[in-house]
Amino acid sequence: MTARIREFLKHRTQDGPCLVLDLDVVRENYQSFAKALPDTKVFYAVKANPAPEILKLLAGLGSCFDVASMSETHDVLAAGATPDRISYGNTIKKESEIAAAFALGITLFAVDCEAEVEKVARAAPGSRVICRIHCDGSGSEWPLSRKFGCEPAYAADILELAHKRGLVAHGVSFHVGSQQHNVEAWDRALASTASVFRACTERGITLAMVNLGGGFPARYVRKTPKLESYGKAIFRSLRKHFGNALPETIVEPGRGLVGNAGVIEAEVVLITKRSPEDEVRWVYLDIGKFHGLAETIDESIRYPIRTTHDRDEMAPCIIAGPTCDSVDVLYEKTHYPLPVSLAIGDKVLIEATGAYTATYSSIGFNGYPPLRQYLI
Repeated sequence: MTARIREFLKHRTQDGPCLVLDLDVVRENYQSFAKALPDTKVFYAVKANPAPEILKLLAGLGSCFDVASMSETHDVLAAGATPDRISYGNTIKKESEIAAAFALGITLFAVDCEAEVEKVARAAPGSRVICRIHCDGSGSEWPLSRKFGCEPAYAADILELAHKRGLVAHGVSFHVGSQQHNVEAWDRALASTASVFRACTERGITLAMVNLGGGFPARYVRKTPKLESYGKAIFRSLRKHFGNALPETIVEPGRGLVGNAGVIEAEVVLITKRSPEDEVRWVYLDIGKFHGLAETIDESIRYPIRTTHDRDEMAPCIIAGPTCDSVDVLYEKTHYPLPVSLAIGDKVLIEATGAYTATYSSIGFNGYPPLRQYLI
């Protein structure tokens, strides 16, 4: 919560939940990445929050961009970035999308299987490809599991095929899982990456780039290490596995750039108990899983929730959204402490919600409008 956000909310008159995001915080976060990883280019993961104001700010600061669709690609170009600052990082692309991106001048694509290589070779001849490898994501709050990335032992075959098809086998990428708390999580992935580099060298292919992915955390309820600690740990691992022949490196922060820049203001709709004997209250808000808080699935992301009664006695609650869907429960397995004095109609502030909220908000489930977003 910044003074600018606090002042905005003080004068807000509209009803319903809203996200307010302070662009000054985004600017500070970008500068922190540049300082913590000085020899690494930042490619903002647009999916975290594609608001035009954020893209324009980052483009002006010199950021590059990781896109996952043609819509994101057009948004980034409209914000002032040039095609050479865009990586098409989605490994699941229609061939027509690859061709459209290539026609706009984009020549850096992620792949993780031979079929994707064949599509890029046909639709974007001569382009650079980065092979994404799988890593387990342990230590993260939002693991990216096995939907993306080949087994590391298979990566050299994929990159060799790219080379044979006339593409530039450019490097290796991985993602250690979103909201990664272990600063050493990159070490094992870099060990696998270095082995891919060696295997390609033995086949006469020289790789140049390592995409270190995202995973850099926002500050939620759980305490997180400082960004400087991640930078130092990653550099140690790079030296450990690559020696003096350090590759070009890039990172793809999303949550780490915009997460702590935003705050959602919501309202308590109902407080009740299911029986007189229940010790735990149900607290219903006017925002839930379907209106921006999808990352509470399995209670993976635990947002800080503030109220004007936080100095009062606290008691455990189950927190749920307003819709008629029974899965619209935010925190039930692990009860959330909220003030006993909390009342219907009170406002609550859900902090660190600048990433993966507005874009997850549904168009109109149960007739509720999408989450409003204000950028200041």
